[in-house]
Amino acid sequence: MKRLNLIFAVAVLISAMFFQSCNKNETVEPNKNDQSILPANFKVDIPDALSGTNYFKDSNVDTLQGNDIYQHMRTFIYVGDQAADIVNEIIHVIAANNLNQPMSFSFISDDDGRTKHVVIIENSVFEGITWEYQMTITDEGTESFENTALQIFWNKNPIKGIALLNPYNIDRTTSEDYKEAMYRIDYSEIFEFGYETHMIVTLTGLPIADPLEDPYSMKTMKMFVGKNANMISVFGNTDHPNAKFFNDEVGFDWAFAAAGDKILDIGVAEIGLPRNTLNSSNRNTLLVDNSIENVFTNQIYEIWPWIDSTSVQSYLYNTAAPGFFDHGGFVQGGTSPGSQYNSLLGILPNLTPYNPAEINELEIEFKP
Repeated sequence: MKRLNLIFAVAVLISAMFFQSCNKNETVEPNKNDQSILPANFKVDIPDALSGTNYFKDSNVDTLQGNDIYQHMRTFIYVGDQAADIVNEIIHVIAANNLNQPMSFSFISDDDGRTKHVVIIENSVFEGITWEYQMTITDEGTESFENTALQIFWNKNPIKGIALLNPYNIDRTTSEDYKEAMYRIDYSEIFEFGYETHMIVTLTGLPIADPLEDPYSMKTMKMFVGKNANMISVFGNTDHPNAKFFNDEVGFDWAFAAAGDKILDIGVAEIGLPRNTLNSSNRNTLLVDNSIENVFTNQIYEIWPWIDSTSVQSYLYNTAAPGFFDHGGFVQGGTSPGSQYNSLLGILPNLTPYNPAEINELEIEFKP
């Protein structure tokens, strides 16, 4: 399986963006000034066991394996995690100015040398909700809708908000391929959906690579992350319009549900591979009927109906659900490595990915 070069490129882009802007290369700590109107935090951290780009593959195997599917889920989660990181970092950069009231100001970005204009206002309505504050950053000091780089709508106490970001307008040295890319982070410290804190990460408009170079590049993503103490619940979908496995079917969705322990840095996950246009929100349909093992098995026997079943079972050894992870990534599928995973296994049945057809049609827009 080809490595997901475009996804890694997006992750690197997100990681690098704004970390040097307007801050003299200093590490930015979360704002702890009670007088500041900006939120001190705007993301939920995901255990490394479920989020990372390290990739392991048996060099003697040239074909797609179940552990590839599990490992790439970690890459997709990592991309979403990094998108939330950059929004969080921008807030911390701006908060370093100890802003305590609505205002406007400009700065010159160290990344692209262009002027960025910041406006903070009170009582802004977005999606039918009146938010205490709205912050808008535009490129080149213009209020033009097309040059909007970032919008954040939030309430301060308790913290709840929505952040929208266009990476191309944040940093114009970014490839124009990302001109239509948009990121959205919904974050809440209000006890909702049964979680102390949660975030929803949505990515749309990502450029699709040449399928001959990377058939698994991602177009859209939506991921929920909820936190209770050290337990993290993650579920969501990524859309891959050029993905194919054994037969000629093209266009698949990585539908996943995962749970992790932040302290132990372990995780478990179920992954389904439904078609990216499948219109279903049923957990059994997404994660059982379309499990890695079922999808691979059906396609293999469709192409090679005479194949020896023992060979197929051996090949699909690591496709069994759920998959188990530690700090190094994927460990094994099907059988638990130990009792430390028991509490996580109890969380999984309550997590259901989104409807693939809806993820396929996702759009993100700034408030005009």
